[in-house]
Amino acid sequence: MTGRTLAIAIAVEARKAAASRVLVSTAVLLCTGVAAISASAMVAARSGNEQLAAKLGPLALAGGWPGLLAVAAQVTAAAGLLAFGVGLSWLYAREFTDGTITGLFGLPVTRPTIALAKLIVYLVWTLAVAGLLTVTVAVTAVTVTGELPDAAARIGLARLLALAGMTALLPVPAAWAATIGRGLLPAIATTVALLAVTQIVVVAGGVGGWFPPAAPALWAVLPGTVSPAQLLLTATVPVGFGLLTLHAWRRLQLDR
Repeated sequence: MTGRTLAIAIAVEARKAAASRVLVSTAVLLCTGVAAISASAMVAARSGNEQLAAKLGPLALAGGWPGLLAVAAQVTAAAGLLAFGVGLSWLYAREFTDGTITGLFGLPVTRPTIALAKLIVYLVWTLAVAGLLTVTVAVTAVTVTGELPDAAARIGLARLLALAGMTALLPVPAAWAATIGRGLLPAIATTVALLAVTQIVVVAGGVGGWFPPAAPALWAVLPGTVSPAQLLLTATVPVGFGLLTLHAWRRLQLDR
């Protein structure tokens, strides 16, 4: 693999991604969904809904920017994992479901290079989505509260942006599952399973900070409960499963 072949593969994968509505629709649904749920939760909490107030926690009850950002962080941690997992699953599984995987064997660009290009396109897309999500939540907060963000709110927005970025790294196992399972369903199932296990670990407490998929969510909602070392462990998920994905694409065979 050379820099030129990788650049060509990235350009091709970027055009394929741009030509589809999957990534665009996923991004729009995630951003608008997080903003809408956060705004609705704040309005409901202010109306005196005790059950909702118990679920949102004391920070959300504070109202204003702190409350809305707290709700947005909780929703982003779960919805972001699912949305990013769907996008990544499609990037890899489409080659199998559309039957285009056979044509990749005749290209001068190696299959691991193509797999790496897909991952790079995915990361660029997630950065754009994370930025759009943060802006959408900020506009929603201004609309709901009628106030511009102060210093604390700007820190909260930065934390939300970081959370979205770190959450985007967690569904990389779906790329490996799509390759091994040769389709979309194994990748989606892996994403849903990862989401379910993460939610269980977060609710159970205790060792949540040492479970890489749960660390970003805990850091965003309760920053003092997660250490930098625990947060750095999040990188083991995309790196480890990214390498497994490249290895799986290198060993792909047409008769299996």
